[in-house]
Amino acid sequence: MEKEGRRRLRVVLVPAPFQGHINPMLQLGSILHSNGFSITVVHAQYNSPKPSSHPDFSFLSLPDTSTDRKMSRDDELVPFVSQLNAKCKARFRECLADQVMMSRQQGKTDDAIACIIYDEVMHFSEETAKDLNLPSIILRTGSASHFLTRSALVQLIKTEGHLPFLEFRSHDLVPELYPLRFKDLPHSIFKNLDKLLQIVSEASDNKTYSAIIHNTTACLENSSLAKIQQQCQVPIFSIGPMHKIASASSSSLWEEDNSCLAWLDKQSCNSVIYVSLGSLAFMDAKELVEMAWGLVNSQQPFLWVVRPGSVHGAEWIEILAKCFKENIDERGYIVKWVPQKKVLAHDAVGGFLSNCGWNSTLESICEGVPMICRPCFGDQGVNARYVSHIWKVGLELESELERGKIEKAVRRLLVDEEGKEMRKRAKNLKDIVELCTREGGSSNNSLKELIEMIMSF
Repeated sequence: MEKEGRRRLRVVLVPAPFQGHINPMLQLGSILHSNGFSITVVHAQYNSPKPSSHPDFSFLSLPDTSTDRKMSRDDELVPFVSQLNAKCKARFRECLADQVMMSRQQGKTDDAIACIIYDEVMHFSEETAKDLNLPSIILRTGSASHFLTRSALVQLIKTEGHLPFLEFRSHDLVPELYPLRFKDLPHSIFKNLDKLLQIVSEASDNKTYSAIIHNTTACLENSSLAKIQQQCQVPIFSIGPMHKIASASSSSLWEEDNSCLAWLDKQSCNSVIYVSLGSLAFMDAKELVEMAWGLVNSQQPFLWVVRPGSVHGAEWIEILAKCFKENIDERGYIVKWVPQKKVLAHDAVGGFLSNCGWNSTLESICEGVPMICRPCFGDQGVNARYVSHIWKVGLELESELERGKIEKAVRRLLVDEEGKEMRKRAKNLKDIVELCTREGGSSNNSLKELIEMIMSF
């Protein structure tokens, strides 16, 4: 809550225009706003957030920043990010310079810009902050363990001159990164690895930022956070899971189908497998069909999210055969998008078949829901490995999407004794994480330190 007599300062947020990055940035904004700060969100035109969902925030759109690229494949992400940074750089400086000049001319002490908090993907923000003499803070929306693997990628190339991702070494453990294997490192989807490493370098080499925020908590990643702090000259604040600290509001880029909640109300406790491969992953028609038959053959109720445009060559699920749709009966429910946190909190949901993006992983952990991990790209292999081998609240589905393996994984999680034990561990981990966000917990303490730092600016 805002302290009496405290002057209100403004924090500028610069989110990356992807669902998994927008969510934690706007959650951070809600947390800071509830602690007395004004919030301005400066965003690209592509995937613009919805101001109506956050009426207390100011939103500034950077003109002419829609990119020429439209992602239809996972491996187009890196060139997309490069073009996005190039397009936003000049516009952002113009926009922020006007705001700073207006504030200084009016001699304002209240509502002055205290700092810029930017998604590390949007690294163009750092140069503007430096030019305008504004403090800056990086927000890392992925896990701390994933960040360490990026450093390992760079080091591997320096020492070996290439990435040792030959098939016969793919299951070998990466030195000093237990339990990660070479195949879990965040590079297998990127054909243009040089571009990826360039972005990593641009995001991490700049040393003028004042702090780093991680959407994680010490009880999940204490070892990784400690290693990162040893490498950094600035404070690190782990204040996650942010969605459990922030006031409840949706920042979804797609319309959420709430009808699924009424369907869940009709299902037995812990009986439903919830399936969603996230906001960026794509699949081909064969994978869609294999997933469909795997879910049907499991004989378990399923709630399945198929994002429009996520299946190559199809608008949605029209390629599924009529015979499949007839086999669903009342046991399956297919939707385009859902209010995921509400779904995971529902008593009927007994498991989550996920791509293991970090937001989904945190949301599943926070509701005590065990996972079937089917990583696609980026940080997802790292997260999946931690879910299955460190926290032991999920199992991995590593190979191609094949109906028999999907059927077996669903039954292992929802029916077999192995799944029941996993559910117990998931509930226990939920309780541990919840303590971190309460008064005196590690995330709560980190948040207080972050607020003090911003006030000192």
